[in-house]
Amino acid sequence: MSGDSTVLVVDDEVEMARAYAAWLRESYEARTAHDGREALAVVSEDVDVVLLDRRMPRLSGDEALERMRARGYDARVAMVTAVDPDFDVVDMPFDTYLTKPVREAELSDTVETLTELAEYDEAVRAEFALAEKRAALEATKPATELSDDDRFGRLDEKLSTARCDAIDQLGEVDHDTVTSALSGLSANVDARHGAVSSW
Repeated sequence: MSGDSTVLVVDDEVEMARAYAAWLRESYEARTAHDGREALAVVSEDVDVVLLDRRMPRLSGDEALERMRARGYDARVAMVTAVDPDFDVVDMPFDTYLTKPVREAELSDTVETLTELAEYDEAVRAEFALAEKRAALEATKPATELSDDDRFGRLDEKLSTARCDAIDQLGEVDHDTVTSALSGLSANVDARHGAVSSW
């Protein structure tokens, strides 16, 4: 699938956007936009993955993402930003979170994972996105701050429910196949965040 996939790189640092696109062009069609408004103007149904910076002039990545989802665009989204994740990410509709600086291999692995993720049921995608948010927060917040914040507790509850839903959706597939698929999707997450997959 990856050879036919389209990636939209959105970053107000023009050279950074060009570099990311150049890294990906061997395997994907890569497009660029340099702020949230431009991203909304060029995003289309054929975009499979969006790499989205958070802090941009005119329209932030957070606002652009909200508007994309409101318009019905269902592309997989990686936030690629210098902003460390805070508890506001719990309710944001993205799939994964990369903190700059990002290496070429990390970016490529992330896009590959997200294109694979698109092939799975919505329940699996939801579980993956929640696990990503949890891992990103655990990598940047002390345990005491996590345990004291209601939003993190709510995230844990949602994740537990999403895991049950994902298993139910994949229930007709044998357990080893389910575990292997979900672990494979999470392998890059675990390596990046220093977490251990719970699958």
